[in-house]
Amino acid sequence: MEGSDRKKKKTLRKMIFMTIITLDDLSKAIANRVGIDIEEARRDAGFVMDIFGFDDRVIDNVLDPEDRQLFYILEEEGMLTTEREETTLYDGREWRTHYWRLKKDTIARYSKDGSTERSILIVDKKQPKNVSDDDIYNTIEDDMWSTTRKIG
Repeated sequence: MEGSDRKKKKTLRKMIFMTIITLDDLSKAIANRVGIDIEEARRDAGFVMDIFGFDDRVIDNVLDPEDRQLFYILEEEGMLTTEREETTLYDGREWRTHYWRLKKDTIARYSKDGSTERSILIVDKKQPKNVSDDDIYNTIEDDMWSTTRKIG
């Protein structure tokens, strides 16, 4: 049974990596989750898609600090994740490279989600809400509690 579960997970991973995310998908996902109008979401999605190009992973160094803020927002919403690789240089020092990765399955799910449930973190940019700790934890989806691990 355990071998069967591994095969299912491997197949699922392949399907996720083969998923194509379009500008329209990402725009709808951003609008649905962040709570902004579709035109603003399309501008943000266009920027993100320009950075990623035809890949699902991009090196962090290509981002300016101001641009990175959008990536942090999308990470909080579960649409992006970070990962890093460590390499030992010839002189023995460790070199870390940080990457951003599209979470295609989440983006695809959020683009189809027509619900009005939005992140409590960005509902009102000017005035933060007074929210209890319990309310904040209740807004986090179950899949966000799991730890991330490198796939592959």
